[in-house]
Amino acid sequence: MKGTGLLLAFSLLAGSALAKPVKQRSGFAVKDTHYVPRKWTQVGYPEADHTISLRIGLKQGSFSELERHLYEVSDPDHSRWGKHLKSHEVASLLEPADETFDLVHEWLADNGIATDGLRYSPAKDWITVAVPVEQVEQMLDTKYAVYRHEDGTELVRTPKWSLPAHLHDHIDTIQPTNSWFRAKPKAVGPAMEYYTDANVSDVCVSDAVTPTCIRTLYGTIDYQVQAADKNSMGLCDFLNETNNRNDTYNFLKTYRPEAADEAWTFTFDSIANGTTTQIYTEEAFEDETGIEGNLDVQNLISVGWPTPLIAYTTGGSPPFDPDDETTTDSNEPYLVWLESVLAESDDDIAKVISTSYDDDEQTVPLSYATRVCNDMAQLGARGVSLFYASGDGGVGPSGACYSNDGKNTSIFLPEFPSTCPYITSVGATGNFTPEIVAYVPDEDYASGGGFSNYFARPSYQDAVVEQYIASLDGQYAQYYNQSGRAYPDIAAQGLFDIIVWDGYTFPVGGTSAATPTAAAIFALVNDALLAAGKSTIGFLNPWLYKTGYKAFTDVTIGSAVGCEGLGDGLGFPAEVGWDAVSGWGTPHSRHDRFCPD
Repeated sequence: MKGTGLLLAFSLLAGSALAKPVKQRSGFAVKDTHYVPRKWTQVGYPEADHTISLRIGLKQGSFSELERHLYEVSDPDHSRWGKHLKSHEVASLLEPADETFDLVHEWLADNGIATDGLRYSPAKDWITVAVPVEQVEQMLDTKYAVYRHEDGTELVRTPKWSLPAHLHDHIDTIQPTNSWFRAKPKAVGPAMEYYTDANVSDVCVSDAVTPTCIRTLYGTIDYQVQAADKNSMGLCDFLNETNNRNDTYNFLKTYRPEAADEAWTFTFDSIANGTTTQIYTEEAFEDETGIEGNLDVQNLISVGWPTPLIAYTTGGSPPFDPDDETTTDSNEPYLVWLESVLAESDDDIAKVISTSYDDDEQTVPLSYATRVCNDMAQLGARGVSLFYASGDGGVGPSGACYSNDGKNTSIFLPEFPSTCPYITSVGATGNFTPEIVAYVPDEDYASGGGFSNYFARPSYQDAVVEQYIASLDGQYAQYYNQSGRAYPDIAAQGLFDIIVWDGYTFPVGGTSAATPTAAAIFALVNDALLAAGKSTIGFLNPWLYKTGYKAFTDVTIGSAVGCEGLGDGLGFPAEVGWDAVSGWGTPHSRHDRFCPD
């Protein structure tokens, strides 16, 4: 599936990144600084020959022009609606200037790294090369250390790094350096006791939500897929998660029998040694590894079948055994995944992609978040709809709602990538008549929502978000950025979704349950569009905020409760219209109401 032909061959000149002597360093200036987040402690230093897969983000040619194209092809009132860009058109807009290539290549050569040892992204705006940490420290005038999270995760990072001053305008970011981003899964559960037998007739009961319930609730139960051969949907696995075929077969055999064989035929796209194992080890059972992966695949297939499914499984989580091609320990998962997916052909790439992983926005530097978000815009311009979980901590996890800038200011903590303006963020609901914001106090679970501290509010949100902020009448004003990108955009069921894992049937919750459900529904929307001779909807937010919201049912009960410690019951409330906990609400319409004329 991967378009590896678009990448240059990967090798190091004469087998070494130290092939030339390094010139005396001069003219260095700090390029980026980011405080070490709470819960991370320095525990040592890496070996000098520890190899880092260095990703250098070059200044892009014309992102503003790409953004213009993105909004035009995503606006149902624009003459270009649906006329998505091809991969080569995106690449031509973003390819860096010749001067940038010349200066960066010269700098790399001065540090003993030859250009024929470099790997480039399709737009040539990312360079990847494997370099010993000792050499990277010289290149960036920094010192790496090993940091350990309180959950045991270890990363090799540095909070501050520098570049020769003349390169500052030509390099946006270099990673891994000062990003402590961890792709945390958002499944909450098991939420109840195990079930040994679940009766499909008991649908739409609040503590055991089945696919039949979801399909009935959201109006897809009678929809007949017409263009499966032109369509596709995808999911993302990180952190050694995978999707178990046998469990998925048993789940579908019970809850969507006509789709059961898809459990054996959906496609794995393994990236950077991403696991596709189908065996539950004792360690996996103890860590409950696979609950997230099974939730994603089972929700997507049970709602979106017979749309073909691609499971993108990305490696890089510790413990990590490096090889010649994949040398990073706990690498930047979104960068690795994005590099691979952006290299795929327009025909091969999934048309909707669900991702149930995120982290606090402030765990990553602005430069990193911006480049990841810009890469997501590339996918949107190519007609891909990206859905991300809004998080399970309400406005922020209890006891942790403080800024990471050395000032320890009390703030709400937004989640990234939900704060990226080029994706669709999905919150979670529970109950049915009416649906309410998902909230389980005993699990510290509340559907997430908030406002970015990095990304400005996009114009498509201006009217409704300003109205919502005005309705708050100054409440919580000291805790959030009123001019930031607001999220979520929509919501779906995410409280007690039934899954099968390791042969057991039980309910789990989380925005990671809502996200694949929403993605699957829009896979069906794409099917209706394709069957009518139109293109896929792609980046759907401009349509959503202009007219698409009419096909959603408003959620007006509940709030994004979180940040216990700043006060009791703090959280953005659900209200009539758009709000910062359920977005526009949940999809409750037949597909002809979703599809622009």
